[in-house]
Amino acid sequence: MAKIAYRDAVRDAMSEEMARDSRVFLIGEEVAQYNGAYKCSKGLLDKFGPDRVIDSPISEAGFSGLAIGAAMYGLRPIVEFMTFSFSFVAFDQIVNNAAQIRYMSGGQIKIPMVFRGNSGGGHQIGATHSHAPENIYATFPGLKVVVPAFAADAKGLLKSAIRDDNPILVIENEALYGRESEVPDGDYLTPIGKANILQEGTDVTIVTHGRSCWTVLEAAQELHKMGIRAEIIDLRSIKPLDWPTVFASVRKTHNLVCVDETKPFCGVSAQVAAEVQRACFDHLDAPILRVTSVEAPMPFSSALEDECIPNVARIIEAVKQVVS
Repeated sequence: MAKIAYRDAVRDAMSEEMARDSRVFLIGEEVAQYNGAYKCSKGLLDKFGPDRVIDSPISEAGFSGLAIGAAMYGLRPIVEFMTFSFSFVAFDQIVNNAAQIRYMSGGQIKIPMVFRGNSGGGHQIGATHSHAPENIYATFPGLKVVVPAFAADAKGLLKSAIRDDNPILVIENEALYGRESEVPDGDYLTPIGKANILQEGTDVTIVTHGRSCWTVLEAAQELHKMGIRAEIIDLRSIKPLDWPTVFASVRKTHNLVCVDETKPFCGVSAQVAAEVQRACFDHLDAPILRVTSVEAPMPFSSALEDECIPNVARIIEAVKQVVS
């Protein structure tokens, strides 16, 4: 398997799917001439031309609505948000149109499209550019939400999303675009709704997703030195969520710590904790703990950002409390 950067995996997924299916096109701010704000669409304009790689005006609501209309007529658009924080400008298009049209048309009209872009803090881009919105969009029936952590899933999940007949949000993370990891050769798909066990363990289950996977893996190395064997589950898909894999792990380790960058109130970890205590209460040896972003707007200060998002020290402390 080759080792490539996350952003290149995103580009390869779009390139392969556009070559495979002439109905697939990309639209967003700076995706064509500038190759994307984070260079995820580098070379696609030259390869597929301006009819399929389209620079849009700075109007998320406008180009999202255009893409939804195109999907209604059978095309398969990919909408790139420069940051998912800007998707809130197109909230009505995503939630009230993309998510609801199939239901409100009695299944007669499908919306096969992808909204993708980066999210999260840690880059000193301020409170309005640092949201992690996967928990918000996962609350709306009609939408699927995936959050790849590694290059292999950035490619495999995006290809699956493009081929799906439903609107899917593929939420990436700016900090991951330059990170390299192994990617299988050839055409492959990562199934939506299937979690991945990154590391097997016996003492505690850590459920996480997105960039937090990398932080949890780092914390697990320190925990190993302390004699604590953590089983790490990368959810990959927030909705649908792979409950059987989560439940099976908790029934084995009898302890659970949830780690993610959404806010603590109504976040992804809150949902996981609620479902696990309902399904696995008799198997738990200790209360479930969560390590999330703090309940505050994301500060600009780098030092404060490091404290706001889940870090190794907070994860280790939570695990030690659970297994003690």
